Amino acid sequence: MNDLSKPAAGALKVTWLEVGEEAADQRIDNFLFRHLKGVPKSHIYRVLRSGEVRVNSGRVKPEYRVQLGDRIRVPPIRTSEPKAQRAKPLNLPVAYEDDALLVVDKPSGVAVHGGSGVSYGVIESLRAERPQAKFLELAHRLDRDTSGLLLIAKKRSALVELHRMLREGEVEKIYLAVAKGVPSRRDFDIRESLHKYVTSQGERRVAVQEGGKDAMTKVRVLKQGEASSLLELRLMTGRTHQIRVHLAHAGHPVLGDDKYGDFELNRSLAKTGVKRLLLHASSLALKHPLSGAALAFKAPVPVEMKKFMDKLP
Repeated sequence: MNDLSKPAAGALKVTWLEVGEEAADQRIDNFLFRHLKGVPKSHIYRVLRSGEVRVNSGRVKPEYRVQLGDRIRVPPIRTSEPKAQRAKPLNLPVAYEDDALLVVDKPSGVAVHGGSGVSYGVIESLRAERPQAKFLELAHRLDRDTSGLLLIAKKRSALVELHRMLREGEVEKIYLAVAKGVPSRRDFDIRESLHKYVTSQGERRVAVQEGGKDAMTKVRVLKQGEASSLLELRLMTGRTHQIRVHLAHAGHPVLGDDKYGDFELNRSLAKTGVKRLLLHASSLALKHPLSGAALAFKAPVPVEMKKFMDKLP
């Protein structure tokens, strides 16, 4: 995206933008949300409906998808001042990179993006590290406390295709987890529907609930001890907190889970040095979103999780 008339932050002037490859095929409302930081969505929709936003001198609806080379008139709108705290480079391990795709190994405790009390996450840090990059967007998400492989698109065409592949189950995602107890079967599927809700404290949660969204997790027991097991998990759907909620519902919560786990057990484990969620996105397999070439990646198990796994017989 090229800013053809860039005023000072917060200045009330008409701004002209030209759509580059990194923004092509994005809805005009989403395009404006990203450009007009701090402006309420209701106000952006108001100026779209009023015709104050023009694309190539014509009015458009919020669902219009911007095209390469479109010239967009943005009316005078006061935006928020830049935040004092800027994202810092995290220097994450890179599992793979080319012109369209970036795969990083995210540590536990790092959010994938800012929000909900977090100033910045992986994507903001990557943009800070790579100011020359025209496009960097998350293709999917990992919970803050989950470690492992994360897909980032470097082109909008790659992002669109990755989203399609993820929706249609064309990306194999395998996780490792240390869970409470020993399942009665070596291989089994969990097919409970999941429903998202918000607690009275404003926190996002997920529960098994009839009428929720279909969800399926394939489970294999790799190792088992007296009180815990090492599980391999294949996500057949990509629901929020899916593995954690499915395993908790099955009676085998992930160790260290502060939302759905066994809190008393977690406190005991913390005294022995286990202070993280023992869930790791260990491998990904997919076709390249643009070339179609077969790709497969593995992320080593983090040291603090491996120490616990090695104690299992």
